[in-house]
Amino acid sequence: MATCTAIQYDSELRQYYKKKRKEGKLKMIALNNVRNKLLSRVFAVVKRGTSYVELQKFAA
Repeated sequence: MATCTAIQYDSELRQYYKKKRKEGKLKMIALNNVRNKLLSRVFAVVKRGTSYVELQKFAA
């Protein structure tokens, strides 16, 4: 459920999901890729002990 919500509201993850689907990945495999990216974000934040910073809004 978190993956579906992330795709709905997080533009970076939505783009990543769409990119995987265009590469020919099945829907569940693309969702699994997004799920792994979410887990990576969570563990990085916990490991660093800082809040999450959305880097995409700083990119120009």
